[in-house]
Amino acid sequence: MTLAPDRRHGSPHRPPVRRNVERPVEVWPTSAIRSALEGGDITTWKQIAVAIKRDPYGRTARQVEEVLENSRPYGISKALAEVLDRARDHLEANERAEVARHVRLLIERSGLKMAEFASRIGVPADELGAYLAATTSPSASLMIRMRRLSDRFAKARTQQPSQPPPQRPARGH
Repeated sequence: MTLAPDRRHGSPHRPPVRRNVERPVEVWPTSAIRSALEGGDITTWKQIAVAIKRDPYGRTARQVEEVLENSRPYGISKALAEVLDRARDHLEANERAEVARHVRLLIERSGLKMAEFASRIGVPADELGAYLAATTSPSASLMIRMRRLSDRFAKARTQQPSQPPPQRPARGH
C-alpha cells in the first residue's frame, strides 16, 4: 500500500494541511489548529501566536492548550506552549498593575496614611505594600472592604467644613 504524498511537503507521513488563510485564526476549528501545529508553516504559526497574545485565555489559546495536552506535535509545540505561558504571565502582571493603581486611588481618596489604611482593612502594612507593588493582588472581598473604607472616609471628608472654624479671641487675664 502506498500513501499519497503531502501536496506541500512531499511527505507520505503527514496529512495535507487544510488552508484557512481567508478566515481569521480565532474562528478556526480545533482540527485546523491541530493540523497547523502538525504541519503548518512559520506564517501560520505566527498567526496563531498573535491570536494567543491578543487573548491568552481566548478560543485559540484554549484550542492550542487542548492540542498540546492531548498530543505534542513536534517542532512548534514547545514554542507555542511558551508563547501561551508568557502571554498569560504578561496579562496577569498587567492585571496586578491595574489593581495596584486602583488600590492606590482608594488610599488617596480615603485620605488615610498607608499604615492606617492597612490596619483598618485588617492586613499588615507590608501586605498592602505588595498590592501597591503589583507583586500580589488582594481578594475580591478585600477589594470591597477597601472600597467601603475609602467611601466612608471620603464621605466624611466632604461633609467636614472646608475651612477651619474661626478661632475665638483669647481672653486676657
